Amino acid sequence: MNLIEAIPTVIGTAAIAPALLILWLVVAAGDNAGPPLKIWTAFLLGAASVLLLGIVRAPFRDVGLQLDNPWMAQLVRAIFGVSIPEEIAKIAVIAAMSSRRRQFGNAMDTVFYGAAVGLGFAAYENLAYLVQHAEMWRSLAVLRSILTVPFHGALGIIAGAYLAIARTGTALGAHRHNPDWARGSSGVLVLAAPVALHAAFDYPLLMLQRGSGLDPTARLWLGGVSVLIGFSSIALAVRLVRRVARHHTPRTDVARARLSQLRRMWALLLLGGAAGFIGLGFVLTSVRHWLLNPDRNVAGVLVPLGLTAILLGAALLIVTTTIYIFGRNRIRTTA
Repeated sequence: MNLIEAIPTVIGTAAIAPALLILWLVVAAGDNAGPPLKIWTAFLLGAASVLLLGIVRAPFRDVGLQLDNPWMAQLVRAIFGVSIPEEIAKIAVIAAMSSRRRQFGNAMDTVFYGAAVGLGFAAYENLAYLVQHAEMWRSLAVLRSILTVPFHGALGIIAGAYLAIARTGTALGAHRHNPDWARGSSGVLVLAAPVALHAAFDYPLLMLQRGSGLDPTARLWLGGVSVLIGFSSIALAVRLVRRVARHHTPRTDVARARLSQLRRMWALLLLGGAAGFIGLGFVLTSVRHWLLNPDRNVAGVLVPLGLTAILLGAALLIVTTTIYIFGRNRIRTTA
């Protein structure tokens, strides 16, 4: 099964749904989520950033090949083969998405773009892993949904937060100390922090995959360290979001009204997208079953269900768009 065939199936739903759910939670929890169209664009571009990995990995292809020590070899692979290329690809998308809003946009926009890019990348990677290990996709989907998917979202948030700090020099209370130092150090942390956390998270997992001779105690320690790094990264992302929001998020009545509208809109978008996705899965699955076994045709049941779900999803998306357009104009008129 390839990626295209897997998308409209249960495996595809299990791979993509956690990232969409976490994205909605991040947006709903924020005080200023930014333009929904740009957040969706950031999510899709985050998934597409996987295509850049081959180009970004090219300079590091031969790094560490001569190392005989398996511990050092896996460390070099975690840093140069995985962390640096993946984070460069994601940060490039985050920077591109927030470049036009550098002077006039809310600094929290960059944080939300970072979350969307990281979760889009996680959705594509999740789909690839579940398809590659289809025999154990259920347990793998649960494990990755609990930690790996939110971890990638947290790395995007961390990169976006430090990018916002580097551009303004006033977040995290930096305006009370040294804005120039805040800009410089944060500019370094835009890449250094996600790369270091990503490498620290992946290194124990790579050793568990390659180190078949490890004793149970060592394997337990390696797994525990990886889990600790993952949840610590999520905690750091939450801390950065709160501090950036404290200095850059407007607290006016108009902003709160817009936030309430955006939360309702994101809920409808999530329901509409899920309904349409499930409906498409029913239709394509019934067609596939009919092509493989015409005698046992279930199309008469699944196709009507699928079309109904697609229509429901389309109706929700239309309603969402209408609410957003009229609500946005009403808020602007009130302002």
